[in-house]
Amino acid sequence: MTTTLITNIGSLVTNDETRGDGPLGLIEAAAVVLDGEEIAWTGPAATAPAADTAHDAGGRAAIPGFVDSHSHLVFAGDRTREFNARMSGRSYTAGGIRTTVAATRAASDEELSANVARYLAEALRQGTTTFETKSGYGLTVEDEARALRIAREHTDEVTFLGAHIVSPDYAEDPAAYVALVTGEMLDACAPYARWVDVFCEKGAFDGDQARAILTAGRAKGLTPRVHANQLSYGPGVQLAVELDAASADHCTHLTDSDVDALAQGDTVATLLPGAEFSTRAEWPDARRLLDAGATVALSSDCNPGSSFTSSLPFCIALAVRDMGMTPDEAIRAATAGGARALRRDDVGRIVPGARADLVLLDAPSHVHLAYRPGVPLVTDVWQRGARVVGGGPAV
Repeated sequence: MTTTLITNIGSLVTNDETRGDGPLGLIEAAAVVLDGEEIAWTGPAATAPAADTAHDAGGRAAIPGFVDSHSHLVFAGDRTREFNARMSGRSYTAGGIRTTVAATRAASDEELSANVARYLAEALRQGTTTFETKSGYGLTVEDEARALRIAREHTDEVTFLGAHIVSPDYAEDPAAYVALVTGEMLDACAPYARWVDVFCEKGAFDGDQARAILTAGRAKGLTPRVHANQLSYGPGVQLAVELDAASADHCTHLTDSDVDALAQGDTVATLLPGAEFSTRAEWPDARRLLDAGATVALSSDCNPGSSFTSSLPFCIALAVRDMGMTPDEAIRAATAGGARALRRDDVGRIVPGARADLVLLDAPSHVHLAYRPGVPLVTDVWQRGARVVGGGPAV
């Protein structure tokens, strides 16, 4: 295998405090050696070993590839009118998620797969090298299994979310829909998924329904995740911790006991600021969670209704500006935090043995992601050791 030396890095975020300064393990004037799909060496450029090829980073900052642990990419159509009405202060009753369900059911496999590929490519150009995505816009046995099969063609991090909302087909009998999700639908979907998720919220699934769905998924070998406490206080976070879910996602409305449970357990609090931005909702209090000792992740929640962004740099800027995070905490949450939310230790870090996912920024420091919001700072991306974004020589 060919080795590649990336040298003349202005500052390198390793996310390993034993390798550099602070929790980010920051190394100034650094270099990295890639060996095939893995990181082989990190350290000061002055002591870097020789490699087969070299790339001059030109003083740019290097960070791990972003790890986006929450998205909804298997869909068709958009909800522009809904967003426009919401931002214009007008009421809108076109159906929300149900609108996307109808469009998704009507779309071909090829259309859905092309959409997933488009949004993954869009995210990759912005530095995201690991991406989770969910079903949830089919809500029939056939359409949910189809969504997961298509998602699996694009990423290994696939989540069964048949329990997104109660299917419109079962509006008068939610119990029958829960039985379908935990029975025939789960049987059809489990072979394609790694995770099982549920929207535990008023208007979706209550605590007992969510527990039944997550427990059934776990019995099929799927690890739980939970859409928890987004719109109101509720049982979602406590249920996530009780069932050792990998993450409780949204976490906007938390009691002190919710915060304590997240701090004491292994469940990651995944915050999704794109949703609050797009709905003008209350911001999650990241500072409260971090000060309590909880592990926090930042993700895009990319979906056509409430957070139609694939940009983790944008989410980092929002988290720093409106959620009480420092730039260091936000970059860690979007990399190592996302990896924890996916229970991965091979991504989100730049250390020997980790996957060779690395991003160069057109800036001397990772702080510029929040300092220069909206500016396309990503110049080069390596994924599994291959340079997939960037082409010309560094200057």
